[in-house]
Amino acid sequence: MEVTIWGARGTFPSPRKDTVCYGGHTCCLSLRTAAGEYIVVDSGTGIRDLGERIMAEAEEAGNGPVRIHLLLTHFHLDHIMGFPFFQPLFSPRATVFVYAPVAPEETRKHLAGLMADRYFPVRLDETRSTKVFLECEPGLVIGGVGVSSCPLVHPQGSVAYRLESGGRSVVSATDTEHPEKGIDERLAAFAAGATRLVYDAMFTPEEYAAAKKGWGHSTWLAGTELAAAARVEGLILSHHSPDHTDEMVDRLLAAARRIFPRAEAARQGWSWDLSKG
Repeated sequence: MEVTIWGARGTFPSPRKDTVCYGGHTCCLSLRTAAGEYIVVDSGTGIRDLGERIMAEAEEAGNGPVRIHLLLTHFHLDHIMGFPFFQPLFSPRATVFVYAPVAPEETRKHLAGLMADRYFPVRLDETRSTKVFLECEPGLVIGGVGVSSCPLVHPQGSVAYRLESGGRSVVSATDTEHPEKGIDERLAAFAAGATRLVYDAMFTPEEYAAAKKGWGHSTWLAGTELAAAARVEGLILSHHSPDHTDEMVDRLLAAARRIFPRAEAARQGWSWDLSKG
């Protein structure tokens, strides 16, 4: 099962010379199941590159049906702004299942608003794919991969997702704020024993303490504390601030590794085989 990070930036796309290592695209992560279907977490700007890859693979395979399962954590713009540019949306061969922690009609309304006449030249109902809107419910299994969710602390709400198969799992928990003292015990229980935990490292502890409390984001330090408490195998710091250069992310990662040695920083284009770690 291949996991790929297509975007690791938070708040706003930041493609600059000093962000080229970790990338400027906003949040998008995919897992390719053994059956070749894609499970995608969020549709930030990184989803555009993913869409191109999916359609290229479909063409190479003989233009058969394409099935994509998109899990939305919430509807803040940096997590959905790539949706109108997702190539499979415009293909009659594609079926796009869209899951979110709200009623299906609400999900459709929000995404249709993103593609309304004033903002985009093609309305959602004019795209040629088949679209199915669903609420993420307990017990969901997609292509042999179990999918579960956990509420996070974030303005207007957000959720973490856990994708699990064969005893291996990846938890994506961007857009969350740690408590004033201790750790988020609910999230720690949800992420317990995960192979990889992708966590919100938007701010440094100093930035957070100075002016960012209540913004719904966390720090690399809180990430290491949560990872240790949840006993995950690896921590991936993500949702990088648009103000953080590659050099700064390198420094934050070095600091994190002094506390939790199995830490990494999310990097646009990075893929790994979840079945191997």
